[in-house]
Amino acid sequence: MRQSNPPKTYRVKSFGCQMNVYDGERMAEMLGAKGITPAPEGEEADLVVLNTCHIREKAAEKVYSDIGRLKKPDGSKPLIAVAGCVAQAEGEEIMARAPAVSMVVGPQAYHRLPEMIDKAVAGERATDTDMPEDAKFAALPKRRKVGPSAFLTIQEGCDKFCTYCVVPYTRGAEISRPYSELLREAEGLVECGAREITLLGQNVNAWTGEDDKGRDVGMDGLVKALADLPDLQRIRYTTSHPNDMTDGIIAMHGEVDKLMPYLHLPVQSGSDRVLKAMNRSHTADSYLKLLERFRAVRPDIALSGDFIVGFPGESEAEFEETLQLVDAVRYSQAFSFKYSPRPGTPAATMEDQIALEVMDERLQRLQSALNRDQYAFNQASVGKTCDILVERKGKLAGQWLGKSPWLQSVFFEGDSAIGDMVRVELDEAGPNSLKGRVLESATS
Repeated sequence: MRQSNPPKTYRVKSFGCQMNVYDGERMAEMLGAKGITPAPEGEEADLVVLNTCHIREKAAEKVYSDIGRLKKPDGSKPLIAVAGCVAQAEGEEIMARAPAVSMVVGPQAYHRLPEMIDKAVAGERATDTDMPEDAKFAALPKRRKVGPSAFLTIQEGCDKFCTYCVVPYTRGAEISRPYSELLREAEGLVECGAREITLLGQNVNAWTGEDDKGRDVGMDGLVKALADLPDLQRIRYTTSHPNDMTDGIIAMHGEVDKLMPYLHLPVQSGSDRVLKAMNRSHTADSYLKLLERFRAVRPDIALSGDFIVGFPGESEAEFEETLQLVDAVRYSQAFSFKYSPRPGTPAATMEDQIALEVMDERLQRLQSALNRDQYAFNQASVGKTCDILVERKGKLAGQWLGKSPWLQSVFFEGDSAIGDMVRVELDEAGPNSLKGRVLESATS
């Protein structure tokens, strides 16, 4: 590879989960610390980082397609770095198939991106897919600019080994970041203007640590400590696993006012046989009983979930059990996907793979039920009064967009600014958002 000029501008394109969004933000901060600035809107960047997701089918092929489209005005290609889970899973193959790629870096090694750029400028291609336990976070720069709602990764990796999932192979074993380190980062986020913090993890509720007095604490202890930060007004967390829910986590929903009344708890299927084949280690009934416990301590809690349709061997009757679970829960929102075989996972080689047209039909039926319930939840919110955290301007003049405590998008008009907390009455519901009327002046 020829020697290149040091890049002056960059663009980070993140795909997939909120963890990838967080990782993309941190990579951007590292590039900024190196003196590389974001490419102006409409201009091509000297360095492009493709921060990839490996959850869906053909994820790697989409990476090659994106690489093929990257060109600068003079026809040359920018420096290209492939990061994220596809990089972790298929790093050597990417380097072999895509000569335009200068760097491949996994999600546990992206703190080494600045030195990899130096090598790429000198004409050396580099791959780094090591999985050091916690070196990444110690090497990342201090947060200096965030929006009113910010992400904070507290836990990474997964030990659950669901038979359809690549995360244990691309993100590694479960690790928890130290308590004191998280409090420092949270304090920094608030100093930079964050009013809401969302705690992130592949299994975020598996987080454990020791507090400043050496006592063992779970995520409930961490949340209570974060709630003591004076200027932090809201706390959320995602994504949880049913098996890691503790009495303390359930109780904190009734004890911590700053913790928003929203829970994202994936179930994946309503069929116990399918759940066992997925290695989910919970049943439909145990999942429903768990949700009942959350509703008992926080009756207004909004529930969200994840579903996979067409898992190998799923019968029509088993799919109907999923629809029955949906009818029982009445989710405020949910995410649903067709099963896609991931290389190296046990499910990819299972018999009775479901035909695509069957999965398509089942997904449409499931999404119809989920959309019905989301709209019903929004309609039931009309007449409520709540605080809205203003996140950005709306499309219309004088319009603003923010999130309700139940993570609904709410549009309203008024004299506001990004980061304000505004008292609003919800007066009109749509399938995906609500409109509100300002009752009180914005407060920063």
